[in-house]
Amino acid sequence: MKSIYILILLISLNNYSQKKTESKALDIKKEINIILNNWHKAAAEANFEDYFNAMSEESIFIGTDATENWNKKAFMNFAKPYFDKGKAWNFKTLERNIYSSLNGEIVWFDELLNTQMKICRGSGILIKENGTWKIKHYVLSMTIPNNISNDVIKIKAPIEDALIDTLQKQ
Repeated sequence: MKSIYILILLISLNNYSQKKTESKALDIKKEINIILNNWHKAAAEANFEDYFNAMSEESIFIGTDATENWNKKAFMNFAKPYFDKGKAWNFKTLERNIYSSLNGEIVWFDELLNTQMKICRGSGILIKENGTWKIKHYVLSMTIPNNISNDVIKIKAPIEDALIDTLQKQ
């Protein structure tokens, strides 16, 4: 009889632990959604300070062009003229998936965005720095419907063939 009580206790503790873990994951997802929504909002409102404060000092932003692989400082330099004109970019989230590490210190996500380039995909990683979530890595990609990919390849081939040659010579 004693072993039945121990078994029930162990099952109860396991269920409690599992529910606590699920609750923490939901809290993280809510927090990350707010951070990413505010980050996109800061760009739409040309709020340079809020936009870049959301990013880690060692962050990387990879844009849609093959040459766009910026550290935070380089990305700030690229983006500043857009923000200074009062019009950066306006990305509206259509769909977002958020995942977190078991210890809740690292988050990765992917999102579909409605942009001036039509649907784009963003993906990235956030880490906790001194108790605050920071965007560490972000990749923005244009989506290309499969049924027109050959047409797009023909358009971009001359530009990217030249870049391929340059990169292969390095």
